[in-house]
Amino acid sequence: MNVTETKIKGCFIVEPTKFGDSRGYFFESFNEQTFNKLTGTETHFVQDNQSYSTRGVLRGLHAQAGEHAQAKLVRVLEGKVIDVAVDVRPGSQTFGQHVAVELSVENNLQLFVPRGFLHGFVVLSETATFFYKCDNFYNKAAECGVKFDDPELAIDWGIAADELIISDKDQVLPSFKALFVD
Repeated sequence: MNVTETKIKGCFIVEPTKFGDSRGYFFESFNEQTFNKLTGTETHFVQDNQSYSTRGVLRGLHAQAGEHAQAKLVRVLEGKVIDVAVDVRPGSQTFGQHVAVELSVENNLQLFVPRGFLHGFVVLSETATFFYKCDNFYNKAAECGVKFDDPELAIDWGIAADELIISDKDQVLPSFKALFVD
């Protein structure tokens, strides 16, 4: 397993070691002991989630607030997405900055999104199956979010705005400034 810290402290790209031959391939997608050693964290995942979406579906930007905050390890089981994590940790030197990583079944990359981040992704392929491990249980009352196209964040989602499919809930999320600055 290869772990590379992104430009934002605590947010890592994880690349499993893949073994293959004429029969196909094998890789260990997660090993808590190795993961914690390589990231310097003490992460213990308690919940797995999976979503299936079609091209243009944009899910996010969401976070769990307070004691319900979640760290996530995300990957794609089918298809290709742009995955985005935005640092909203109070006092962080990278507050308001984001990382965007292409995750696909071909590259097998994973993104570790620590607690204190907004998170979202958009599907670039015809369909995508997205999988994520969480270190805290989901709590609907603790969910918050920011509008995906907020100019303060200037995220390039890699797909034209007229191709996006966004939930009613996500279309009415507040701006970054309204939620985290004002």
